[in-house]
Amino acid sequence: MPEVLVDHLRTRVQRLSIQVRPMAQTPGGWTASNEHRQLADQILSAVRSSGSLYRNGLGMIASENIISPAVRDIVGSDLHGRYAEGLPGKRYYQGCEDFDVIEALGIELAQDVFKAPFANIQSISGTVSNIGALKVLAKPGDAITAVSTADGGHISHARMGAVGLRDLNLTTYPWNEERMEPDIDAACKTIRDVEPKVALFGQSVFLFPTPLKEMADAAKEVGASVMYDGAHVLGLIAGGQFQDPLREGADLMTGSSHKTFPGPQGGFLLSSSEDPGFQRKLNTAMFPGVCSSYHLHHVAGKVMALAEFKAYGEAYARDIVTNAQAFAAALASEGFDVLAESRGYTASHQVLTRHGELDSGAGAKAAQLLEEAGIITNMNMLPGDTKALAPSGLRLGVQELTRVGFSPQDMEEVARMYARVLLHHEDPAAVKHDVHALKEQHQIIRYCFNEDERTGYPE
Repeated sequence: MPEVLVDHLRTRVQRLSIQVRPMAQTPGGWTASNEHRQLADQILSAVRSSGSLYRNGLGMIASENIISPAVRDIVGSDLHGRYAEGLPGKRYYQGCEDFDVIEALGIELAQDVFKAPFANIQSISGTVSNIGALKVLAKPGDAITAVSTADGGHISHARMGAVGLRDLNLTTYPWNEERMEPDIDAACKTIRDVEPKVALFGQSVFLFPTPLKEMADAAKEVGASVMYDGAHVLGLIAGGQFQDPLREGADLMTGSSHKTFPGPQGGFLLSSSEDPGFQRKLNTAMFPGVCSSYHLHHVAGKVMALAEFKAYGEAYARDIVTNAQAFAAALASEGFDVLAESRGYTASHQVLTRHGELDSGAGAKAAQLLEEAGIITNMNMLPGDTKALAPSGLRLGVQELTRVGFSPQDMEEVARMYARVLLHHEDPAAVKHDVHALKEQHQIIRYCFNEDERTGYPE
């Protein structure tokens, strides 16, 4: 090559070379002060501490779960900052072709997994699903019937939540405390007397399937729509281990995507209706009704979770119920007051325990002692309690422990740890050592695409 050409190319390369400069010298850059760095360190330290708490401890809050490695990768993807308003093929933004593939596949999977003619997967939470559903089913001033929060109904079913936001007139069902379900005959009478626009079923404290068919029949007699909130038990329903609301009279079923259904935080809106006009109203209720951006990374994560559930969901749901029943029986054997003994304690992921007199705050004290031992629970109102911050009970869930391979025998060991802390008054720090040793044996997340056997608790 001629020397003159070599010199010319060398000059061009030098001119095009990118000079690496410190961030402080880069346009738009910044120099972090010690104060800024301390703030960042505080945030990251708290995040790491929270991860360590659950990695080493026993997460037993009934409304939580962990996500699979595949879902976690999607949730942290570029989709996090993107928009795709509308429906697949009918968008307001460019650049949505790939997400169209994802959402269309997710709708198809949800229809299959939940055996629903209609599915919308855009909702960002179970409560948002409820708000959207009530937007379609009722107008302000209409009557609605639901389970009272005092009996385990969710706050979105109350005047303080979605029901109040839609300005609906609420009447609650009479409750059968022994069976932990609505009193069927009295609830049917309430529905016939009130003639609500919507008869809402499902709850946050959810031990047994709702006797839905009988009450749905009463609702249909007075022209009411039947709505079922399956937030807590959606994975059990999809796994065929609980009940089948859309075949038992429910027109709509809402739910969360992150409890017994083990996906990222979000919601579902499902219907048994095949009426195109009604389906359009449901889609419109989500967008533009209650969502603009509907968090594409979480929607895509839901789709992956649906694919995983299609493969492993039935086994996961079955094992959850088996573990919950084993745990409840073991707690009772240790001497705890476990609710619903006459019905075998539970048919879901939840177990309820009473730790003192009504409104005594004994549930709060028990939850605090358990956390000191590395067991994470939540205090909960039980029938008869009136003080949300000083209840007598605990609501316990086994879905997360099941996800990392806990067996019924492991659940018996967990029950013994509860007894050591709450009945035998051992030092929680000593029990915590044994909690950590047990949890160390259960780190690999299961019931998902995880051939590499990655942990459910990344550091």
